[in-house]
Amino acid sequence: MDEHDMDWELAACRDHDPELFFPLTETGPGSAQVRAAKAICGGCPLQRGCLQWAMDTGQEAGVWGGTSEEDRRAMRRAARVGTAA
Repeated sequence: MDEHDMDWELAACRDHDPELFFPLTETGPGSAQVRAAKAICGGCPLQRGCLQWAMDTGQEAGVWGGTSEEDRRAMRRAARVGTAA
């Protein structure tokens, strides 16, 4: 199944407040929010496809597929370094 054709009805996040997945910051009080969102993602059957979708579509804000904004920035940097070698 292609990540763009996933059955999002199976997503673990669908029964949670969407604001949980979009903290204002990843530090201070926002760090607990990021941890809570990542924990929900950790038990999601769509986690891998969700992360791929976020990377493919350039999602910069929020927690997607168990990764924070900073996590995905680091992944993109690592991918650029890997392709430059």
